[in-house]
Amino acid sequence: MANSKNISREISAFHGITAPEQGKLVGYGAIIDALKLPAPIPLRLALISKKRRQYTTDGWLVLTPRHEPEDNLYAHLVFALKYEGVNLLFFKKLFEKLQPTAIEEWIVREPQSQYGRRIWFLYEWLMQKSLQVPDLREGNYIPLIDEKQQYASPRSINSNRHRIKNNLTGNVNFCPLITKTAKLERYIAENLADKTSMKISGVHKDILLRTSAFLLLKDSKASFTIEGENPTQNRAVRWGKAIGQAGSKPLSKDELLRLQQIVIDDNRFVQMGYRTEGGFIGEHDRNTGEPIPEHISARWQDIEPLMSGLLESARQMESASFNPVLTAALIAFGFVFIHPFEDGNGRLHRYLIHHILTTMKFTPQGIIFPVSAAILERISDYRKVLESYSHPILDFIQWKKTPKNNVEVLNDTLDYYRYFDATVQTEFLFECVDYTINTIIPDEVSYLQKYDAMKVWLDDRFQMPDKTIALLIRFLAHNNGKFSQRAREKEFVTITEKEVKSIEEAYREYFG
Repeated sequence: MANSKNISREISAFHGITAPEQGKLVGYGAIIDALKLPAPIPLRLALISKKRRQYTTDGWLVLTPRHEPEDNLYAHLVFALKYEGVNLLFFKKLFEKLQPTAIEEWIVREPQSQYGRRIWFLYEWLMQKSLQVPDLREGNYIPLIDEKQQYASPRSINSNRHRIKNNLTGNVNFCPLITKTAKLERYIAENLADKTSMKISGVHKDILLRTSAFLLLKDSKASFTIEGENPTQNRAVRWGKAIGQAGSKPLSKDELLRLQQIVIDDNRFVQMGYRTEGGFIGEHDRNTGEPIPEHISARWQDIEPLMSGLLESARQMESASFNPVLTAALIAFGFVFIHPFEDGNGRLHRYLIHHILTTMKFTPQGIIFPVSAAILERISDYRKVLESYSHPILDFIQWKKTPKNNVEVLNDTLDYYRYFDATVQTEFLFECVDYTINTIIPDEVSYLQKYDAMKVWLDDRFQMPDKTIALLIRFLAHNNGKFSQRAREKEFVTITEKEVKSIEEAYREYFG
């Protein structure tokens, strides 16, 4: 295995994906294919062009023949680290197949190789085992994660043995990674947190307070709607209050359990706390009741280490001042993929976004981003983003139906939930945050400013009580700025024809 040949091969398509041109598959994709590793293919594959061209396109990195590695395992690993970044799940599955002596041979042969040292570090970090290799005594420290390719922690820990700077954002129990993309770099450069502060800096305090109250309720209702629920007003208000407290208490298992109690109104039919059996998202066969999974949750036996790792990872990123939106994506999507609870995971997943953005001071004080409302506007994209993680790993999960028509996972699946590529999820979250800042919050502020102007106009002419004004504006909004027949004959029967026309004209003037 150490000197495996015939890693790369000529392709025009791979796993149903058409290549941009015919060429040689290399790097991670080639190794996964050649060694039949139980790992999803990377989001981007590497191809050596026969036409001597170099470019990137959707899902492909195309390089020239001069970049082609020798056709052996070590050379392909060096190529992958150099051009594709660190793939923790891939390395864990490779190391489970590889004899430790293979890596020892590589290190002894090239002890100062930066790529050999990275492989050495990754083996001992992922496998929690030491190789029979002496510590390095000389050489510069090199970062594990190349920050030109992937987002790394601003705070690194030196590994003296390997002379490696460990700049991973997480820990061995939970460490998804994010690839740098043009879209993410653009969003980060825009400094969206400052943009929010600028947009609300001139808004009257009363308007901001009312905006925040409305956005809390809007987000709460949207979060239930995403789950296919239609909550009572009291239940929506109660969860809205919980969202409003996001960031006030440190994240912990006890805090998550407290929040689950708020989410689940009637727990007679739900086991509270971390699951003690399998879990999945999907349908049941109408005739047999057999599960038809779209997503299979982490094994219940793995929830404690996964969640401990996730919570510790959140603390690490916060203390290192990692980017708040990147942190929120890693933690919130990691949580929903693990699915630690029998019920309430979706709403808590979105709560975690609020918590992290608030704790890391991305959102202005007193304003809650209605991220769920932004997600609801993009519900089809949201489902695709979740499926982009869930569907590829289904091929590697062995399960059987239980007597209760649940799933019981039969193999070790722990690594699929702690080491994954979160790039797609992070881009989606940034899109939602951007939409919230540039559309949802300004629209609500603008609406309240128009409402107040219309209210002053009505007060000046009719001395209407506040609840009557609210009813009138609601009627006009629902009827394209016109009085409905019902309003004319019932609630506002005393208003004259001349007054009706003046009110409708005022509504058009203020609300457009």
